[in-house]
Amino acid sequence: MTEDRINKDTPYQDLTIGGNIYEAGNAKEFKTGDWRSIKPVWKPDLCKQCGLCFPVCPDDAIPVNKECKREDFDYDACKGCGVCAKVCPFKAIVME
Repeated sequence: MTEDRINKDTPYQDLTIGGNIYEAGNAKEFKTGDWRSIKPVWKPDLCKQCGLCFPVCPDDAIPVNKECKREDFDYDACKGCGVCAKVCPFKAIVME
């Protein structure tokens, strides 16, 4: 029985191509919010629906409805990076 292991003598032509991205990915595909240590909290009474927060979310964790209004966070996807809170000029998102 031979073992098909990669080692220093393996020709590069036999290696699988790495680093290629074939489709977009974000946390919508996987539940990644469980390991977050802080989370954003949306304050709807302070929110002006300016639309600055959801385009900067790297994990698409800020849903937008059919009326183009943002809704509360999808905490299953949110990793707590805080980018949304940084861009909000109205302090409608705080990190807790």
